[in-house]
Amino acid sequence: MNRTSCAAVLALFVASGAFAADAPLSQGDRWWKHIEVLSSDAMEGRDTGSKGYETAAGYVSKELAALEVKPLLKTGFLQPMTLRSRRIVEAKSRIALVRGGQTLPLVQGEDVMLSARQGDTGTVDAPLVFVGYGLSIPEKGHDDFAGLDLKGKVVVLLQGGPANIPGPIKSHFSSWTERVEVLKRAGAVGVVVLQNPKLLELPWERTVAASRNPTVIFTDPSLNDAGGLKVGAVVNVARSQKWFEGAPHTFEEVLALAHADQPLPKFELPSRLKVKLTIESRPLKSMNVVGVMPGSDKVLAKEYVVLSAHLDHVGIGDAVKGDRIYNGAMDNASGVAALLEVARALREQKEKPKRSVLFVLVTGEEKGLLGSKYFVSRPPVPVSSMVADFNLDMFMPHWPFTAVVAHGKDESTLSAPLAEVAARQGVRVLADPEPDRNLFVRSDQYSFIREGVPALFFKFGYTPDSNEHKLFKQWLAEHYHAPSDDVAQQPVDREGAARFITFLTAMTNAVADAPDRPRWNDDSFFLRFAKPVTTVPAAKP
Repeated sequence: MNRTSCAAVLALFVASGAFAADAPLSQGDRWWKHIEVLSSDAMEGRDTGSKGYETAAGYVSKELAALEVKPLLKTGFLQPMTLRSRRIVEAKSRIALVRGGQTLPLVQGEDVMLSARQGDTGTVDAPLVFVGYGLSIPEKGHDDFAGLDLKGKVVVLLQGGPANIPGPIKSHFSSWTERVEVLKRAGAVGVVVLQNPKLLELPWERTVAASRNPTVIFTDPSLNDAGGLKVGAVVNVARSQKWFEGAPHTFEEVLALAHADQPLPKFELPSRLKVKLTIESRPLKSMNVVGVMPGSDKVLAKEYVVLSAHLDHVGIGDAVKGDRIYNGAMDNASGVAALLEVARALREQKEKPKRSVLFVLVTGEEKGLLGSKYFVSRPPVPVSSMVADFNLDMFMPHWPFTAVVAHGKDESTLSAPLAEVAARQGVRVLADPEPDRNLFVRSDQYSFIREGVPALFFKFGYTPDSNEHKLFKQWLAEHYHAPSDDVAQQPVDREGAARFITFLTAMTNAVADAPDRPRWNDDSFFLRFAKPVTTVPAAKP
Protein backbone atom coordinates (compact mmCIF):
# COMPACT_ATOMS: atom_id res chain seq x y z
CA MET A 1 0.00 0.00 0.00
CA ASN A 2 1.97 2.96 -1.30
CA ARG A 3 0.45 6.33 -0.51
CA THR A 4 0.88 8.99 -3.15
CA SER A 5 2.56 12.11 -1.75
CA CYS A 6 1.00 15.56 -2.02
CA ALA A 7 3.63 16.46 -4.61
CA ALA A 8 2.66 13.45 -6.67
CA VAL A 9 -1.01 14.43 -6.47
CA LEU A 10 -0.09 17.90 -7.76
CA ALA A 11 1.76 16.25 -10.63
CA LEU A 12 -1.35 14.24 -11.43
CA PHE A 13 -3.41 17.46 -11.38
CA VAL A 14 -1.13 18.90 -14.02
CA ALA A 15 -1.09 15.75 -16.13
CA SER A 16 -4.87 15.44 -16.04
CA GLY A 17 -5.40 18.80 -17.64
CA ALA A 18 -6.32 21.15 -14.80
CA PHE A 19 -3.17 23.14 -15.53
CA ALA A 20 -2.44 21.81 -19.03
CA ALA A 21 -5.72 22.02 -20.93
CA ASP A 22 -4.02 21.48 -24.29
CA ALA A 23 -2.27 18.25 -23.36
CA PRO A 24 -2.23 16.03 -26.48
CA LEU A 25 -4.26 13.16 -25.05
CA SER A 26 -7.14 11.18 -26.50
CA GLN A 27 -10.52 11.44 -24.82
CA GLY A 28 -10.13 7.97 -23.33
CA ASP A 29 -6.70 8.84 -21.98
CA ARG A 30 -7.95 12.11 -20.45
CA TRP A 31 -10.80 10.18 -18.83
CA TRP A 32 -8.29 7.75 -17.38
CA LYS A 33 -6.05 10.53 -16.06
CA HIS A 34 -8.97 11.92 -14.03
CA ILE A 35 -9.50 8.46 -12.56
CA GLU A 36 -5.81 8.18 -11.67
CA VAL A 37 -6.13 11.37 -9.64
CA LEU A 38 -9.47 10.67 -7.99
CA SER A 39 -8.65 7.07 -7.06
CA SER A 40 -5.07 7.67 -5.96
CA ASP A 41 -4.17 6.50 -2.46
CA ALA A 42 -3.72 10.14 -1.47
CA MET A 43 -7.52 10.58 -1.70
CA GLU A 44 -7.86 7.79 0.89
CA GLY A 45 -11.02 6.41 -0.68
CA ARG A 46 -12.94 9.74 -0.75
CA ASP A 47 -15.11 8.87 2.25
CA THR A 48 -17.92 11.33 2.94
CA GLY A 49 -16.64 14.07 5.24
CA SER A 50 -12.98 13.05 4.94
CA LYS A 51 -9.98 15.14 3.99
CA GLY A 52 -9.53 12.94 0.93
CA TYR A 53 -13.07 13.70 -0.23
CA GLU A 54 -12.48 17.42 0.30
CA THR A 55 -9.32 17.18 -1.84
CA ALA A 56 -11.29 15.39 -4.56
CA ALA A 57 -13.98 18.09 -4.46
CA GLY A 58 -11.28 20.73 -4.89
CA TYR A 59 -9.87 18.87 -7.88
CA VAL A 60 -13.26 18.59 -9.58
CA SER A 61 -13.98 22.28 -8.92
CA LYS A 62 -10.71 23.28 -10.60
CA GLU A 63 -11.45 21.04 -13.56
CA LEU A 64 -14.95 22.50 -14.02
CA ALA A 65 -13.59 26.04 -13.86
CA ALA A 66 -10.95 25.19 -16.48
CA LEU A 67 -13.76 23.86 -18.71
CA GLU A 68 -15.69 27.15 -18.43
CA VAL A 69 -18.40 25.66 -16.24
CA LYS A 70 -19.65 28.40 -13.91
CA PRO A 71 -20.27 28.27 -10.16
CA LEU A 72 -23.94 28.59 -9.29
CA LEU A 73 -23.93 29.04 -5.52
CA LYS A 74 -22.92 31.82 -3.15
CA THR A 75 -20.33 29.33 -1.90
CA GLY A 76 -18.86 28.89 -5.39
CA PHE A 77 -18.80 25.35 -6.74
CA LEU A 78 -19.25 23.79 -3.30
CA GLN A 79 -22.62 23.11 -1.68
CA PRO A 80 -21.81 22.35 1.99
CA MET A 81 -24.03 20.34 4.32
CA THR A 82 -23.91 19.32 7.98
CA LEU A 83 -24.17 15.64 8.84
CA ARG A 84 -23.70 13.16 11.65
CA SER A 85 -21.88 9.86 11.43
CA ARG A 86 -23.18 6.85 13.38
CA ARG A 87 -21.20 3.74 14.28
CA ILE A 88 -22.17 0.58 16.16
CA VAL A 89 -19.80 -0.16 19.02
CA GLU A 90 -19.62 -3.93 18.56
CA ALA A 91 -17.89 -4.57 21.90
CA LYS A 92 -20.83 -2.96 23.70
CA SER A 93 -23.61 -4.37 21.51
CA ARG A 94 -25.29 -7.77 21.65
CA ILE A 95 -27.80 -9.72 19.54
CA ALA A 96 -29.40 -13.09 20.31
CA LEU A 97 -32.35 -15.34 19.54
CA VAL A 98 -34.42 -16.45 22.52
CA ARG A 99 -36.18 -19.77 21.94
CA GLY A 100 -37.77 -22.18 24.43
CA GLY A 101 -36.40 -20.21 27.34
CA GLN A 102 -32.84 -20.44 26.02
CA THR A 103 -30.75 -17.53 24.80
CA LEU A 104 -28.78 -18.30 21.65
CA PRO A 105 -26.16 -15.56 21.13
CA LEU A 106 -25.43 -14.51 17.53
CA VAL A 107 -21.90 -13.51 16.57
CA GLN A 108 -21.60 -10.12 14.92
CA GLY A 109 -19.63 -10.43 11.73
CA GLU A 110 -20.26 -14.19 11.48
CA ASP A 111 -24.00 -14.76 11.96
CA VAL A 112 -25.32 -11.28 11.47
CA MET A 113 -24.42 -7.61 11.06
CA LEU A 114 -26.31 -4.90 12.92
CA SER A 115 -27.06 -1.68 11.04
CA ALA A 116 -26.21 1.72 12.46
CA ARG A 117 -28.84 3.28 10.16
CA GLN A 118 -31.69 1.98 12.33
CA GLY A 119 -32.07 2.32 16.09
CA ASP A 120 -30.41 4.17 18.93
CA THR A 121 -28.50 3.17 22.03
CA GLY A 122 -30.84 0.94 24.02
CA THR A 123 -32.46 -2.50 24.04
CA VAL A 124 -35.02 -4.42 21.99
CA ASP A 125 -36.86 -7.60 22.99
CA ALA A 126 -39.51 -8.51 20.42
CA PRO A 127 -41.17 -11.46 18.66
CA LEU A 128 -40.24 -12.31 15.07
CA VAL A 129 -42.49 -12.79 12.05
CA PHE A 130 -41.44 -13.86 8.54
CA VAL A 131 -43.16 -11.65 5.94
CA GLY A 132 -41.95 -13.05 2.63
CA TYR A 133 -40.35 -10.28 0.57
CA GLY A 134 -41.75 -7.61 2.87
CA LEU A 135 -43.29 -5.66 -0.01
CA SER A 136 -46.56 -3.76 -0.10
CA ILE A 137 -47.39 -2.69 -3.67
CA PRO A 138 -51.07 -1.72 -3.82
CA GLU A 139 -50.85 -0.81 -7.51
CA LYS A 140 -50.01 -4.41 -8.36
CA GLY A 141 -52.28 -6.09 -5.83
CA HIS A 142 -49.33 -7.36 -3.80
CA ASP A 143 -49.26 -7.01 0.00
CA ASP A 144 -47.00 -9.23 2.09
CA PHE A 145 -48.39 -7.63 5.27
CA ALA A 146 -52.07 -8.34 4.67
CA GLY A 147 -53.68 -9.93 7.71
CA LEU A 148 -50.51 -9.78 9.81
CA ASP A 149 -50.26 -8.13 13.21
CA LEU A 150 -46.83 -6.50 13.21
CA LYS A 151 -47.23 -4.17 16.18
CA GLY A 152 -44.21 -4.40 18.46
CA LYS A 153 -42.59 -7.08 16.30
CA VAL A 154 -39.41 -7.45 14.24
CA VAL A 155 -40.10 -8.49 10.64
CA VAL A 156 -37.85 -10.96 8.84
CA LEU A 157 -37.84 -10.67 5.04
CA LEU A 158 -36.12 -12.25 2.07
CA GLN A 159 -34.21 -10.15 -0.45
CA GLY A 160 -35.96 -9.95 -3.83
CA GLY A 161 -39.53 -9.81 -5.09
CA PRO A 162 -42.10 -11.40 -7.41
CA ALA A 163 -41.04 -11.69 -11.05
CA ASN A 164 -44.40 -10.41 -12.35
CA ILE A 165 -43.86 -6.92 -10.92
CA PRO A 166 -41.91 -4.57 -13.23
CA GLY A 167 -38.36 -3.85 -12.11
CA PRO A 168 -38.63 -0.06 -11.57
CA ILE A 169 -41.82 -0.36 -9.47
CA LYS A 170 -40.41 -3.28 -7.47
CA SER A 171 -37.23 -1.28 -6.95
CA HIS A 172 -39.17 1.74 -5.70
CA PHE A 173 -41.07 -0.25 -3.07
CA SER A 174 -37.88 -2.13 -2.11
CA SER A 175 -36.10 1.13 -1.25
CA TRP A 176 -35.46 1.73 2.43
CA THR A 177 -37.48 4.94 2.35
CA GLU A 178 -40.60 3.05 1.30
CA ARG A 179 -39.95 -0.08 3.37
CA VAL A 180 -39.36 1.77 6.62
CA GLU A 181 -42.42 3.96 6.14
CA VAL A 182 -44.67 0.90 5.66
CA LEU A 183 -43.15 -0.92 8.64
CA LYS A 184 -43.50 2.07 10.93
CA ARG A 185 -47.16 2.48 9.95
CA ALA A 186 -47.73 -1.19 10.77
CA GLY A 187 -46.12 -0.75 14.19
CA ALA A 188 -43.04 -2.93 13.57
CA VAL A 189 -39.99 -2.10 15.67
CA GLY A 190 -37.28 -3.64 13.51
CA VAL A 191 -36.30 -5.46 10.32
CA VAL A 192 -34.00 -8.40 9.59
CA VAL A 193 -32.95 -9.03 5.98
CA LEU A 194 -32.17 -12.54 4.76
CA GLN A 195 -29.82 -12.61 1.78
CA ASN A 196 -30.94 -14.42 -1.35
CA PRO A 197 -27.90 -16.35 -2.68
CA LYS A 198 -28.99 -15.70 -6.27
CA LEU A 199 -28.82 -11.94 -5.69
CA LEU A 200 -25.57 -11.66 -3.75
CA GLU A 201 -23.18 -8.97 -5.00
CA LEU A 202 -20.53 -9.18 -2.28
CA PRO A 203 -18.90 -12.03 -0.38
CA TRP A 204 -20.05 -12.01 3.26
CA GLU A 205 -16.64 -10.79 4.44
CA ARG A 206 -16.97 -7.60 2.38
CA THR A 207 -20.56 -7.12 3.52
CA VAL A 208 -19.22 -7.18 7.08
CA ALA A 209 -16.43 -4.74 6.23
CA ALA A 210 -18.94 -2.35 4.63
CA SER A 211 -21.29 -2.60 7.61
CA ARG A 212 -18.49 -1.56 9.95
CA ASN A 213 -18.07 1.75 8.16
CA PRO A 214 -20.04 4.51 9.88
CA THR A 215 -23.41 5.39 8.44
CA VAL A 216 -24.29 9.04 7.98
CA ILE A 217 -27.48 11.02 8.50
CA PHE A 218 -28.43 14.68 8.16
CA THR A 219 -28.38 16.92 11.20
CA ASP A 220 -31.68 18.33 9.90
CA PRO A 221 -34.18 15.61 10.90
CA SER A 222 -36.63 16.69 8.20
CA LEU A 223 -34.22 15.29 5.60
CA ASN A 224 -33.90 11.84 7.19
CA ASP A 225 -36.58 9.61 5.70
CA ALA A 226 -35.11 6.09 5.94
CA GLY A 227 -34.80 5.62 9.70
CA GLY A 228 -37.01 5.29 12.74
CA LEU A 229 -36.96 1.56 13.55
CA LYS A 230 -35.34 0.32 16.74
CA VAL A 231 -33.14 -2.30 15.08
CA GLY A 232 -31.99 -3.40 11.63
CA ALA A 233 -29.78 -6.35 10.70
CA VAL A 234 -28.54 -8.46 7.77
CA VAL A 235 -28.10 -12.22 8.16
CA ASN A 236 -25.26 -14.29 6.71
CA VAL A 237 -26.91 -16.53 4.11
CA ALA A 238 -24.89 -19.47 5.40
CA ARG A 239 -26.41 -19.03 8.89
CA SER A 240 -30.00 -18.23 7.90
CA GLN A 241 -31.49 -21.57 8.96
CA LYS A 242 -30.85 -20.62 12.61
CA TRP A 243 -33.78 -18.22 12.35
CA PHE A 244 -36.16 -20.96 11.14
CA GLU A 245 -35.49 -23.66 13.74
CA GLY A 246 -38.87 -25.01 14.88
CA ALA A 247 -40.75 -22.91 12.28
CA PRO A 248 -43.38 -24.28 9.85
CA HIS A 249 -40.90 -23.92 6.95
CA THR A 250 -37.13 -24.17 6.59
CA PHE A 251 -35.01 -21.50 5.00
CA GLU A 252 -34.26 -23.90 2.14
CA GLU A 253 -38.00 -24.35 1.49
CA VAL A 254 -38.51 -20.59 1.39
CA LEU A 255 -35.61 -20.20 -1.07
CA ALA A 256 -36.96 -22.97 -3.29
CA LEU A 257 -40.33 -21.21 -3.50
CA ALA A 258 -38.64 -17.88 -4.27
CA HIS A 259 -36.46 -19.35 -7.01
CA ALA A 260 -39.53 -21.03 -8.56
CA ASP A 261 -41.35 -17.66 -8.35
CA GLN A 262 -44.05 -19.16 -6.13
CA PRO A 263 -45.85 -17.18 -3.39
CA LEU A 264 -43.95 -17.11 -0.11
CA PRO A 265 -45.65 -18.11 3.15
CA LYS A 266 -45.90 -15.74 6.09
CA PHE A 267 -45.66 -17.05 9.62
CA GLU A 268 -44.59 -16.33 13.17
CA LEU A 269 -41.09 -17.54 14.00
CA PRO A 270 -40.82 -19.43 17.32
CA SER A 271 -38.16 -17.04 18.62
CA ARG A 272 -37.77 -13.58 20.03
CA LEU A 273 -35.00 -11.19 19.06
CA LYS A 274 -33.08 -9.66 21.91
CA VAL A 275 -30.71 -6.80 21.09
CA LYS A 276 -28.57 -4.35 23.01
CA LEU A 277 -27.31 -1.46 20.88
CA THR A 278 -24.58 1.05 21.60
CA ILE A 279 -24.18 3.69 18.89
CA GLU A 280 -21.54 6.41 18.79
CA SER A 281 -22.23 9.60 16.87
CA ARG A 282 -20.15 12.60 15.85
CA PRO A 283 -20.66 15.71 13.70
CA LEU A 284 -19.48 15.67 10.10
CA LYS A 285 -19.34 18.09 7.18
CA SER A 286 -19.24 17.39 3.49
CA MET A 287 -20.19 19.06 0.21
CA ASN A 288 -21.54 18.58 -3.28
CA VAL A 289 -19.77 20.11 -6.27
CA VAL A 290 -22.21 21.98 -8.53
CA GLY A 291 -21.62 24.00 -11.71
CA VAL A 292 -23.57 25.19 -14.71
CA MET A 293 -22.83 25.58 -18.40
CA PRO A 294 -25.30 28.32 -19.37
CA GLY A 295 -27.58 27.58 -22.31
CA SER A 296 -27.30 29.52 -25.56
CA ASP A 297 -31.04 30.19 -25.96
CA LYS A 298 -32.32 33.14 -23.93
CA VAL A 299 -35.59 31.37 -23.14
CA LEU A 300 -34.62 27.70 -22.91
CA ALA A 301 -31.52 28.55 -20.86
CA LYS A 302 -33.87 28.87 -17.88
CA GLU A 303 -34.30 25.09 -18.01
CA TYR A 304 -31.61 22.57 -17.10
CA VAL A 305 -30.39 19.15 -18.14
CA VAL A 306 -28.72 17.62 -15.07
CA LEU A 307 -25.66 15.38 -15.35
CA SER A 308 -24.98 13.68 -12.01
CA ALA A 309 -22.44 11.29 -10.52
CA HIS A 310 -21.30 10.58 -6.98
CA LEU A 311 -17.82 11.69 -6.01
CA ASP A 312 -17.61 9.81 -2.71
CA HIS A 313 -16.56 6.24 -2.04
CA VAL A 314 -16.15 4.26 1.21
CA GLY A 315 -12.76 5.44 2.46
CA ILE A 316 -10.43 3.33 4.59
CA GLY A 317 -11.63 -0.01 5.96
CA ASP A 318 -10.71 -3.58 6.79
CA ALA A 319 -7.47 -4.65 5.11
CA VAL A 320 -7.60 -7.01 2.14
CA LYS A 321 -4.20 -8.45 1.19
CA GLY A 322 -2.61 -5.70 3.29
CA ASP A 323 -4.46 -2.82 1.56
CA ARG A 324 -6.93 -0.71 3.58
CA ILE A 325 -7.67 2.03 1.03
CA TYR A 326 -10.87 1.46 -0.96
CA ASN A 327 -9.90 3.59 -3.95
CA GLY A 328 -13.18 3.54 -5.90
CA ALA A 329 -11.80 3.77 -9.44
CA MET A 330 -14.91 2.39 -11.14
CA ASP A 331 -17.13 3.30 -8.18
CA ASN A 332 -17.34 6.10 -9.02
CA ALA A 333 -14.27 8.02 -10.19
CA SER A 334 -15.16 6.63 -13.62
CA GLY A 335 -18.52 8.43 -13.67
CA VAL A 336 -17.10 11.72 -12.40
CA ALA A 337 -14.32 11.56 -14.99
CA ALA A 338 -16.85 10.91 -17.76
CA LEU A 339 -18.90 13.98 -16.80
CA LEU A 340 -15.76 16.12 -16.86
CA GLU A 341 -15.08 14.91 -20.39
CA VAL A 342 -18.68 15.59 -21.42
CA ALA A 343 -18.17 19.15 -20.15
CA ARG A 344 -15.04 19.37 -22.32
CA ALA A 345 -16.91 18.10 -25.38
CA LEU A 346 -19.79 20.56 -24.86
CA ARG A 347 -17.36 23.45 -24.48
CA GLU A 348 -15.51 22.55 -27.67
CA GLN A 349 -18.50 22.03 -29.94
CA LYS A 350 -19.41 24.87 -32.32
CA GLU A 351 -23.06 25.22 -31.28
CA LYS A 352 -23.63 25.29 -27.54
CA PRO A 353 -26.65 23.54 -25.97
CA LYS A 354 -29.80 25.67 -25.90
CA ARG A 355 -30.80 24.61 -22.40
CA SER A 356 -28.34 25.00 -19.56
CA VAL A 357 -26.46 21.95 -18.34
CA LEU A 358 -26.00 21.37 -14.60
CA PHE A 359 -23.03 19.30 -13.44
CA VAL A 360 -23.81 17.82 -10.03
CA LEU A 361 -21.09 15.75 -8.34
CA VAL A 362 -22.54 14.60 -5.05
CA THR A 363 -21.33 13.34 -1.72
CA GLY A 364 -22.80 10.61 0.47
CA GLU A 365 -24.20 8.31 -2.22
CA GLU A 366 -22.61 5.37 -0.46
CA LYS A 367 -24.31 6.48 2.77
CA GLY A 368 -27.82 6.49 1.30
CA LEU A 369 -27.99 9.02 -1.59
CA LEU A 370 -27.43 11.88 0.85
CA GLY A 371 -25.81 14.43 -1.47
CA SER A 372 -28.43 14.14 -4.19
CA LYS A 373 -31.20 14.22 -1.58
CA TYR A 374 -29.72 17.45 -0.22
CA PHE A 375 -29.32 18.93 -3.70
CA VAL A 376 -32.97 18.44 -4.67
CA SER A 377 -34.11 19.59 -1.20
CA ARG A 378 -31.96 22.74 -1.31
CA PRO A 379 -31.74 23.32 -5.08
CA PRO A 380 -29.86 26.33 -6.47
CA VAL A 381 -32.49 26.52 -9.24
CA PRO A 382 -36.13 25.35 -9.02
CA VAL A 383 -36.47 21.58 -9.33
CA SER A 384 -39.34 22.24 -11.75
CA SER A 385 -36.80 23.81 -14.14
CA MET A 386 -34.75 20.57 -14.25
CA VAL A 387 -36.04 18.76 -17.33
CA ALA A 388 -34.01 15.53 -17.03
CA ASP A 389 -31.28 13.82 -15.04
CA PHE A 390 -28.65 11.57 -16.61
CA ASN A 391 -26.82 9.72 -13.86
CA LEU A 392 -23.53 7.80 -13.97
CA ASP A 393 -22.45 5.35 -11.29
CA MET A 394 -20.11 2.48 -12.20
CA PHE A 395 -21.05 2.56 -15.87
CA MET A 396 -18.57 -0.31 -16.23
CA PRO A 397 -16.48 0.21 -19.43
CA HIS A 398 -14.90 -3.22 -19.30
CA TRP A 399 -15.66 -4.21 -22.88
CA PRO A 400 -16.37 -2.36 -26.18
CA PHE A 401 -19.34 -0.01 -26.07
CA THR A 402 -21.82 -1.64 -28.42
CA ALA A 403 -24.87 -1.79 -26.15
CA VAL A 404 -26.37 0.31 -23.35
CA VAL A 405 -28.78 -0.35 -20.51
CA ALA A 406 -30.66 2.84 -19.63
CA HIS A 407 -32.60 2.22 -16.44
CA GLY A 408 -35.86 4.17 -16.62
CA LYS A 409 -36.13 4.10 -20.42
CA ASP A 410 -39.72 2.80 -20.35
CA GLU A 411 -40.92 5.45 -17.91
CA SER A 412 -40.62 8.72 -19.84
CA THR A 413 -40.31 10.33 -23.26
CA LEU A 414 -36.53 10.22 -22.81
CA SER A 415 -36.88 6.91 -24.66
CA ALA A 416 -37.18 8.84 -27.95
CA PRO A 417 -33.80 10.67 -27.89
CA LEU A 418 -32.26 7.51 -26.42
CA ALA A 419 -33.41 5.46 -29.42
CA GLU A 420 -32.34 8.15 -31.91
CA VAL A 421 -28.87 8.68 -30.47
CA ALA A 422 -28.25 4.96 -30.03
CA ALA A 423 -29.30 4.22 -33.62
CA ARG A 424 -27.11 7.01 -34.96
CA GLN A 425 -24.09 5.67 -33.08
CA GLY A 426 -24.73 1.99 -33.74
CA VAL A 427 -25.46 1.16 -30.10
CA ARG A 428 -28.12 -1.38 -29.07
CA VAL A 429 -30.50 -0.44 -26.26
CA LEU A 430 -31.02 -3.47 -24.01
CA ALA A 431 -33.50 -4.26 -21.25
CA ASP A 432 -32.36 -4.45 -17.63
CA PRO A 433 -30.75 -7.92 -17.45
CA GLU A 434 -31.09 -8.18 -13.64
CA PRO A 435 -34.22 -6.35 -12.42
CA ASP A 436 -33.99 -7.87 -8.93
CA ARG A 437 -30.82 -5.87 -8.24
CA ASN A 438 -33.07 -2.80 -7.88
CA LEU A 439 -30.57 -0.51 -9.61
CA PHE A 440 -33.27 1.97 -10.57
CA VAL A 441 -33.41 3.23 -6.96
CA ARG A 442 -29.86 2.50 -5.83
CA SER A 443 -28.08 5.56 -7.18
CA ASP A 444 -28.58 9.29 -7.28
CA GLN A 445 -31.12 9.42 -10.12
CA TYR A 446 -33.66 8.19 -7.55
CA SER A 447 -33.46 11.48 -5.63
CA PHE A 448 -34.36 13.34 -8.82
CA ILE A 449 -37.11 10.84 -9.71
CA ARG A 450 -38.78 11.32 -6.32
CA GLU A 451 -38.90 15.05 -7.08
CA GLY A 452 -40.58 14.45 -10.44
CA VAL A 453 -37.56 14.79 -12.74
CA PRO A 454 -37.46 12.17 -15.57
CA ALA A 455 -34.17 10.31 -15.37
CA LEU A 456 -31.97 7.69 -17.00
CA PHE A 457 -29.23 5.69 -15.32
CA PHE A 458 -26.66 4.30 -17.77
CA LYS A 459 -24.58 1.10 -17.83
CA PHE A 460 -22.63 -0.69 -20.53
CA GLY A 461 -25.11 -3.25 -21.84
CA TYR A 462 -24.98 -7.00 -21.53
CA THR A 463 -27.42 -9.89 -21.83
CA PRO A 464 -27.94 -12.62 -19.20
CA ASP A 465 -25.28 -15.35 -19.21
CA SER A 466 -23.18 -13.59 -21.88
CA ASN A 467 -19.40 -13.29 -21.61
CA GLU A 468 -19.88 -9.66 -20.59
CA HIS A 469 -22.28 -10.73 -17.85
CA LYS A 470 -19.75 -13.25 -16.55
CA LEU A 471 -17.03 -10.57 -16.60
CA PHE A 472 -19.26 -8.21 -14.65
CA LYS A 473 -20.13 -10.88 -12.07
CA GLN A 474 -16.44 -11.60 -11.64
CA TRP A 475 -15.76 -7.90 -11.16
CA LEU A 476 -18.42 -7.69 -8.46
CA ALA A 477 -16.98 -10.68 -6.63
CA GLU A 478 -13.38 -9.46 -6.79
CA HIS A 479 -13.45 -5.67 -6.87
CA TYR A 480 -16.81 -4.14 -5.85
CA HIS A 481 -16.29 -2.18 -2.60
CA ALA A 482 -12.82 -3.68 -2.30
CA PRO A 483 -9.36 -2.06 -2.23
CA SER A 484 -8.68 -3.68 -5.61
CA ASP A 485 -11.11 -1.26 -7.31
CA ASP A 486 -8.08 0.79 -8.31
CA VAL A 487 -6.25 1.66 -11.53
CA ALA A 488 -3.94 -1.33 -11.42
CA GLN A 489 -6.13 -4.40 -10.99
CA GLN A 490 -9.02 -4.46 -13.44
CA PRO A 491 -9.78 -4.56 -17.17
CA VAL A 492 -10.83 -1.25 -18.73
CA ASP A 493 -11.71 -0.40 -22.34
CA ARG A 494 -10.64 3.22 -22.75
CA GLU A 495 -11.91 3.41 -26.31
CA GLY A 496 -15.25 2.07 -25.10
CA ALA A 497 -15.33 4.76 -22.40
CA ALA A 498 -14.60 7.42 -25.03
CA ARG A 499 -17.44 6.15 -27.24
CA PHE A 500 -19.76 6.27 -24.24
CA ILE A 501 -18.73 9.86 -23.46
CA THR A 502 -19.59 10.76 -27.08
CA PHE A 503 -22.94 8.98 -26.61
CA LEU A 504 -23.74 10.87 -23.39
CA THR A 505 -22.71 14.17 -24.97
CA ALA A 506 -25.14 13.50 -27.83
CA MET A 507 -27.90 12.61 -25.36
CA THR A 508 -27.28 15.85 -23.49
CA ASN A 509 -27.44 17.88 -26.71
CA ALA A 510 -30.59 16.09 -27.89
CA VAL A 511 -32.53 16.92 -24.72
CA ALA A 512 -31.02 20.37 -24.30
CA ASP A 513 -31.97 21.38 -27.86
CA ALA A 514 -35.42 19.76 -28.11
CA PRO A 515 -38.34 22.21 -28.36
CA ASP A 516 -40.31 20.29 -25.71
CA ARG A 517 -39.10 19.15 -22.32
CA PRO A 518 -39.24 15.42 -21.47
CA ARG A 519 -42.22 14.15 -19.49
CA TRP A 520 -43.25 10.98 -17.69
CA ASN A 521 -45.32 8.54 -19.73
CA ASP A 522 -49.02 8.55 -18.89
CA ASP A 523 -48.82 4.92 -17.74
CA SER A 524 -45.66 5.36 -15.66
CA PHE A 525 -45.91 4.69 -11.94
CA PHE A 526 -43.50 7.60 -11.42
CA LEU A 527 -45.83 10.13 -13.01
CA ARG A 528 -47.23 10.65 -9.50
CA PHE A 529 -44.03 12.46 -8.51
CA ALA A 530 -44.25 15.01 -11.34
CA LYS A 531 -44.41 18.63 -10.24
CA PRO A 532 -46.46 21.35 -11.94
CA VAL A 533 -44.19 23.38 -14.21
CA THR A 534 -44.48 26.63 -16.05
CA THR A 535 -43.91 25.79 -19.69
CA VAL A 536 -41.08 27.73 -21.27
CA PRO A 537 -42.24 28.77 -24.75
CA ALA A 538 -40.12 27.49 -27.58
CA ALA A 539 -37.65 29.98 -28.98
CA LYS A 540 -38.27 31.38 -32.44
CA PRO A 541 -36.08 29.75 -35.11
